[in-house]
Amino acid sequence: MRASQWIPWVFVVLWSTGFTGAKLGLPYCGPFTFLAMRMGLTLLCFAGLIAALRPAWPTAAQMRSQWISGGMLHGGYLGCLFAAIKLGVPAGLAALIMGLQPLLTALLSMALGEQRFRPRQWLGMALGLAGASLVIAGSKGVSFGGGAGAAFVIGGLVLITGGTLFQKYRGGGANPIAGAFHQYLSAFAVTGILALLFERGQTVAWSGPFVFALAWSVLMLSVLAILLLMRMLREGDVSQVAAYLYLVPGLTAVQAWLLFDERLSALAMGGIVLAAAGVALVLRGGKPRAAAERIDSIKG
Repeated sequence: MRASQWIPWVFVVLWSTGFTGAKLGLPYCGPFTFLAMRMGLTLLCFAGLIAALRPAWPTAAQMRSQWISGGMLHGGYLGCLFAAIKLGVPAGLAALIMGLQPLLTALLSMALGEQRFRPRQWLGMALGLAGASLVIAGSKGVSFGGGAGAAFVIGGLVLITGGTLFQKYRGGGANPIAGAFHQYLSAFAVTGILALLFERGQTVAWSGPFVFALAWSVLMLSVLAILLLMRMLREGDVSQVAAYLYLVPGLTAVQAWLLFDERLSALAMGGIVLAAAGVALVLRGGKPRAAAERIDSIKG
């Protein structure tokens, strides 16, 4: 199997651990403080990679693009997601955010005139959404945790969708490592400001689970998973990349079962199978009909 074939599956497995990692680490720290620490440590990791590999430095325009996408994806989206979990929004609802994003991404891509789906791919998107919904319905159910939780959930959905589209169509050209450094520089500024505004004076309860959750979030999610995502967005179609995210609720449910003894119902297991079938239909549908010359010029 070529690297380009296994990369999406490694990414999905890693990405799904973000929900269980948040559940593990947030009892010991405020959400924005946790993220500011994560972004700061990630910056140090990428600074080390830049010093060792000496990649091409992005232009001023490329840096601005990375600041925008990084602020949305790593600062805004994760900030909303972690705040929602801290407010008591269950993991099922966090998975629902990821379950809705591929469909919203596809609709916005069509609205922008970048692509059109074949009927088989629309069926796959619908099956994926249905499967993700069954996973949630068969686990803890959906609860918004009050008006603030609902606002954070909606904000997170908008930010991850907008950040994904912006990175695909406007964030290309920069070296992945140097580009990621600037993305996390922006995210560190966003989460640092939020921590100072809303969590000043709060203490961090250092413990083994907290250190593990922070280290895993930095190395496996913010470094490895994001580098894989940037490669996928550079080489693949944005809606096909987003379709893999339909598998996240199922993987999250499996991890919750293994780590926290949250039992999987027959309905949830059926949703995992349905979501996998939907992803297969989207990916087997071939490259969506698109304004090929326009996309190729952007990718180039």
